[in-house]
Amino acid sequence: MSRSLAGVAVGMALGFAAWFGGFAAFLLVAALGALGGVVGHLWDAGTDPRDLLARWTRERR
Repeated sequence: MSRSLAGVAVGMALGFAAWFGGFAAFLLVAALGALGGVVGHLWDAGTDPRDLLARWTRERR
């Protein structure tokens, strides 16, 4: 299982744990699944999310 797929699975599990049922839960699960997928993809690509955050904070100064 790739890290991207694992990230999506974790995000969806967290969404179900946070709120189960209804359209709002669907949106929450979709958002957390997408976030997990992005983080997993960055991890697979060898990109450290801390580097992205550091770059973002430097640009805001």
